[in-house]
Amino acid sequence: MQRSVAELESIVRDRICRVCSDRTVSGECGLEEPSSCILFQLFPQVAHAIESVHSVDICDYIDAIRANVCSICTHQDDDGRCEARRQVRCVLDSYLLLVVDAIEEATGQQFDRSNLNTRTGDTGLIPGIRP
Repeated sequence: MQRSVAELESIVRDRICRVCSDRTVSGECGLEEPSSCILFQLFPQVAHAIESVHSVDICDYIDAIRANVCSICTHQDDDGRCEARRQVRCVLDSYLLLVVDAIEEATGQQFDRSNLNTRTGDTGLIPGIRP
């Protein structure tokens, strides 16, 4: 099922914002500048990265996010290190599986998650996902 970037963003916002640790008790965005949320600043790139991969292996999608989104994020340095990700402050990294789940649901795709814990060199918050 084809969805526009705006539709996918709306679906992801609905899924992520309601569980985000930055939301207030009343359910509003608790960021001083809600537009500073890196997930939604780079959402078109997130959506395009996911759309660019045709695989049932979730790791291929994660690699696409790292190559096409993290690589242009101002928080990641030229060597691919990201202090925000290392300190578990990166919204995209923290909620990556939920983002992929929401897009999976919206597009009717299903990804194989069986090898998430078998990847080498993993140091990220989510087991099996490389920083």
